[in-house]
Amino acid sequence: MPRIARVEITQVDLAPKTPRSDAIQAFTCQETPIVRVVTQDGAAGTGYTYTIGTGGSSVVALLRDHLAPRLIGAEADMVEAIWQDLFWATHALAIGPVTSLALAAIDTALWDLRGKRLGEPLYRLAGGAKSRIPVYDTESGWLHVEAARLVDDVRAAVARGFRGVKVKVGKPSAREDIARLEAVRAAIGPDVTLMTDANQGFTVAEAIRRAGLFEAAGLELAWFEEPLPAEDVEGHVRLSRATTIPVAVGESLYHPAKFRDYLARGACAIVQVDVARVGGITPWLKVAHMAEAFNVAVCPHYLMELHLPLVCAVPNSAWLEHIPQLEDITEGGITILDGHALAPEAPGNGIAWDEAAIARLQRFTPIVVT
Repeated sequence: MPRIARVEITQVDLAPKTPRSDAIQAFTCQETPIVRVVTQDGAAGTGYTYTIGTGGSSVVALLRDHLAPRLIGAEADMVEAIWQDLFWATHALAIGPVTSLALAAIDTALWDLRGKRLGEPLYRLAGGAKSRIPVYDTESGWLHVEAARLVDDVRAAVARGFRGVKVKVGKPSAREDIARLEAVRAAIGPDVTLMTDANQGFTVAEAIRRAGLFEAAGLELAWFEEPLPAEDVEGHVRLSRATTIPVAVGESLYHPAKFRDYLARGACAIVQVDVARVGGITPWLKVAHMAEAFNVAVCPHYLMELHLPLVCAVPNSAWLEHIPQLEDITEGGITILDGHALAPEAPGNGIAWDEAAIARLQRFTPIVVT
């Protein structure tokens, strides 16, 4: 079996293509730590992770000082064993975002390496359930966008072929949220799916109240995303029992056990596991299959380039979220046909990195661990 000889670490900062805001924050920069794992025979795999503007240097330091050195000499094909070793080596820091994000950078690189060595695309290697997935658009629905422009933007998204659109909620009054959602529903018609996202902005009482008002308005929402702080499982139980709108959670959960708590309590109806925030492809697949056992759909958060092969790997995936972010450092991008994203057939994770662009935009000379 090939053994790991070298690990390279760098970071690229990417500005969003459009201003992004939600109920609790603005997304001003994607810090993108990138890891390249190279084996003794010269084979290489590339992985990455991200932040929305803070913490990237902490992720890089954890990779450089603690995780990457443990990879040297390890058998690259032993992906699960490596993930477990790294997780337990940093267990005093878990479960939390910095550790999970760092684990993801390595784990996604190892899966990319495995796929390239076997000549298999990730979606087949990880399960091969389907070859395409419906796509919904989020870029048109940020909270700061005024109603008139919001309507124009969602119409444009539908004209481009998107089968669904997501609109942020969390305005000071429920009337404002409902007015925006009603305008969007009128613009897109009854056949386009409409999602909504509160980004953890409500109390339990307010989430229950607004869900009731959304239902009364006849908006036919596909889901109510992150209505409450992610640590409030009991609040999500209460909300789920009080509304017929499916409750979606997952982007702020950092280990499969957290999803177990939600699923076992009936606290969510949609799982939005994020491959970077949960610690990589290895735990992402565990969460997806756990959700399948509960007959719950997976609709992952962000990172569309990496989530595309993953949602095509599992049978219970329903949607891919469209938020472009990697165009400046990749070539080609994803292919969308008739409102569906097509699983990439290239060996590995399916991301064609633009090495020249990465070299030009990286914040520091790559750190090399041997």
